[in-house]
Amino acid sequence: MYFGKEKEQNSDRTPPNQRVTTGWPVLHVGNVPYYEKDLSNWDLRIGGLVDRPTVFSFQELLTLPEASKRNDIHCVTGWSKFDNEWEGIATRTIAEHVGIRKEAKFVMVEAEEGWTTNLPLEDFLAETSLLAYKHNGEVLTPEHGYPFRLVIPHLYFWKSAKWIRAIKFRSENQQGFWERNGYHMYGDPWKEQRFAWD
Repeated sequence: MYFGKEKEQNSDRTPPNQRVTTGWPVLHVGNVPYYEKDLSNWDLRIGGLVDRPTVFSFQELLTLPEASKRNDIHCVTGWSKFDNEWEGIATRTIAEHVGIRKEAKFVMVEAEEGWTTNLPLEDFLAETSLLAYKHNGEVLTPEHGYPFRLVIPHLYFWKSAKWIRAIKFRSENQQGFWERNGYHMYGDPWKEQRFAWD
């Protein structure tokens, strides 16, 4: 695994027991989906507790207002990467489009091969949260989530699911893939909420 050149730690920006890197390690479970630039069969389904369940094609998502965010990311395995530039669609834009019902309190994100992650609605709708298709000016590579990945930078990066295919709004919290396998339900890097017992 390549981490790239490590930078000097910055205590104001680096959570406990993290090391700063200029690389971008590739971590995932299962296979990397390669679409060969043909996204005709790709879609993103938004459903659950919404007024207008919607199925977006790739091109339809690109017609929504674009958002740009700059942030640091922190992986549960111990690396942090500063100053990431993302381009995509704000999660708030998606929420406005489908109309979230008042009983919705949580979100379940589904990705390729049955991979899932959960998070509270307020974190999904944070000002810094988005569905990204570009990183540092370049379209995401397949290894990093092409065509779209979720970016929730204030939580450990496993919450920023790659290869997303569905977003479901729910009234109750439910464990995702890593949460069922011992990871923390929330995942705050500053509190080192790595595992269920933290």
